[in-house]
Amino acid sequence: MKNFYSNGKLLITGEYAVLNGAKALTVPTKYGQESDIEEAPSGKIEWQSFNDKGEIWYSGTFGIKREEIKCTSENLNSEVTERLLQILRAANKMNPAILQASGYHVETRLNFDRNWGLGTSSTLINNIAQWFEIDAYKLLEKTFGGSGFDIAAAQHNSPLTYQIGQNERQVLKAHFDPDFKDEIFFVYLNRKQNSRQAIAHFRNQPQENMDVLIEKISNLTLQFIDCTEISEFEMLMEIHETLISKVIQLPKVKTDLFKDYSRKIKSLGGWGGDFIMATGGAEEKAYFRKKGYEIIISYEDMVL
Repeated sequence: MKNFYSNGKLLITGEYAVLNGAKALTVPTKYGQESDIEEAPSGKIEWQSFNDKGEIWYSGTFGIKREEIKCTSENLNSEVTERLLQILRAANKMNPAILQASGYHVETRLNFDRNWGLGTSSTLINNIAQWFEIDAYKLLEKTFGGSGFDIAAAQHNSPLTYQIGQNERQVLKAHFDPDFKDEIFFVYLNRKQNSRQAIAHFRNQPQENMDVLIEKISNLTLQFIDCTEISEFEMLMEIHETLISKVIQLPKVKTDLFKDYSRKIKSLGGWGGDFIMATGGAEEKAYFRKKGYEIIISYEDMVL
């Protein structure tokens, strides 16, 4: 049996702008996805996906014939099946030498709610890339697309700066471990953001002055890393929110949902869903609970 594990992710700085070459700060999470692959005599790939409660949320069967992977399950027309089939076919084309056994039994297990947006897809792609012994970034390009920061987080156990150029990507370890991390926490907004839609929205915005934005966000990323005071950190959060809000022409999450919040809030990843980063303590956490946001995770419990 082969076993693979990939970390989930949060994008602390550089949302949207990372797509155009801005230096971003990403952190791997203590949440992730595990995959077990075992050879079987079935002549098929039998797939089962388990959620964080140990329940099967997806199952499918794929046939292997003449080096081609085909769906043979009843879930033929489901979006999950189509996506999984797309990934498996792309991986198989990149390295057709891997599927040598007559069949395989695959189990995947998440240790976080799959609606949280911590990398259900990126952790899966990275695990499949490990199985097929191929480049996970290239597999991402052939399937979901995106900047690839989530693949970097999947593969590393420390905070990273991530930047893509015309011919290469730069992934560097970042010494990001704020002394004031006990005043940072993450709140789930009770709705999942579609990454592909968020990217499409950004691409549809006017792209003039993009070089200026990239430079500003890249500088902010470095300032976030070097920051030693919570007051400075909060100022950087506000500056970052203002810059991105203007570019994507969407209101800040604090303006939209939490106008009376006493401290600072920053969106993470695609705006409008998944997690936000907030500053404060017990009183501020109580504020979100009163508004119906029950999933609140401390920095210590979230970041690997």
